[in-house]
Amino acid sequence: MIKYIFVTGGVVSSLGKGIAAASLAAILESRGLKVTMLKLDPYINVDPGTMSPFQHGEVFVTEDGAETDLDLGHYERFVTAKMRKANNFTTGQIYDSVIRKERRGEYLGKTVQVIPHITNEIQAFIERGALSSYDGHADVAIVEIGGTVGDIESLPFLEAVRQMALRRGRHSTAFVHLTLVPYITSAGELKTKPTQHSVQKLREIGIFPTALLCRADRPIPDDERSKISLFSNVREEAVISVWDVDSIYKIPKILNDQGLDRIICEELDINPPAADLSVWNKLVDSLEHPKHEITICMVGKYVDLTESYKSLIEALRHAGIHTGTRVNIEYIDSEALEVTGADELKRFDAVLVPGGFGVRGTEGKIAAIRYARENKIPYLGICLGMQLAVIEYARHVAGMSDANSTEFNLATEHPVVALITEWLDRDGRVATRSADSDLGGSMRLGSQRCPIKSGTLAASIYGKEVNERHRHRYEVNNHYVPALEKAGMTISARTPSEALPEIMELPQTIHPWFVGVQFHPEFTSTPREGHPLFTAFVKAALVRKGIV
Repeated sequence: MIKYIFVTGGVVSSLGKGIAAASLAAILESRGLKVTMLKLDPYINVDPGTMSPFQHGEVFVTEDGAETDLDLGHYERFVTAKMRKANNFTTGQIYDSVIRKERRGEYLGKTVQVIPHITNEIQAFIERGALSSYDGHADVAIVEIGGTVGDIESLPFLEAVRQMALRRGRHSTAFVHLTLVPYITSAGELKTKPTQHSVQKLREIGIFPTALLCRADRPIPDDERSKISLFSNVREEAVISVWDVDSIYKIPKILNDQGLDRIICEELDINPPAADLSVWNKLVDSLEHPKHEITICMVGKYVDLTESYKSLIEALRHAGIHTGTRVNIEYIDSEALEVTGADELKRFDAVLVPGGFGVRGTEGKIAAIRYARENKIPYLGICLGMQLAVIEYARHVAGMSDANSTEFNLATEHPVVALITEWLDRDGRVATRSADSDLGGSMRLGSQRCPIKSGTLAASIYGKEVNERHRHRYEVNNHYVPALEKAGMTISARTPSEALPEIMELPQTIHPWFVGVQFHPEFTSTPREGHPLFTAFVKAALVRKGIV
């Protein structure tokens, strides 16, 4: 029987429940357990796919093509289990499922209510998600419940897991509650009252935490931990101090040093071998003792909220770990480049343009790409970053001055990037689109395996084939590929079915390192193994700097 650990949060959001849950999972996995993870999101959206990054941060994509919460990216970076669509669900999905059942008459005329119908559906989704990894043979499933205790939208989820713990009996479930212990500068004190109230609210619901993770900007003294223990009815040893650190990869050791994994294993009545955190210790040591240092410029339009590029930032850090390099990232607003020009990019060791949607800031990104190409600065374009690299090359090298994407200009004379339905059967004209088309679920999503052209830079990085995850609607228009190749561009990978361009590059006779990829390689990078594309990108920056 799978054991369950439910992770809840209190006081305020954005305390790092996902990191805490993933770190606990990493420790349990280091003890030989098969661990899977789930994220329950209380919002009514079916998934975060149509939400602005400013609202929700990055959208993570699983191998089977689900658009999910960014915490699933943390899960995959900390544990070996691969997340699936079933590992993340929302209030929207729960109500949609229940309403469809009601319409089909599956409730036999009963009045459909939050209890038991919604809570039963939540439990069914949890149990199904727990079976999605390891062919259903996971030992432990860690379930993170989004939001904070006291939120109206979270109540059905909390009630469902309370019922689940009651139904499954002793030693089958454990609860970990993450709260804030703020430091009040004017008083010079850490205040435990918010944590006391948060636990009190949780206990009113009928949930009694096995352990408390107390977030603060500094380690919490023993006397404060003792106070929290008394007021929350949690053993003092189970009041865990989690302070701010400069790397999330230090969290597993912090939790292990305070015995969190032992406390949880005792509650679940399991006795796995002792934790072996040597892998994480080596990663942290590499981060703290780099041999080299580079600065990469990331040109985007969500630079005010770096959570929008969470997986990408971590992938660059992973590459730094595996090359002994401190990778500094400076964020440049692409809209600002439209006014100031791209000359300031000359001080960087490499330039990266990430994915994105919409016309805002695209001309600034194109200016950055042109500067990187003309000045031989290593360049990596991801998704939109590849499409804009194709547009830039078409405009300034292949002689198509009006080249653009139909996403930005439907009337462009040269739609070198367009929806596949707009260019597969057209004769020089862009097809019309429905203004009220449904954006949800209309993208190419998930993993796709593609062969790589031999003798290319891509082949030296990936080998004979590439298998990466996608999240995009628009494609490089195959009608223009011959002209682009004639002008010097190389399409080094295509999809096996429609021959859609997956990787573009410039020969090293033209540029030392210039690559664009239609997929999102950042979704498969882990700190344990890194990622070959980002490692190659960092090495190219080191070469430019004259280090290697």
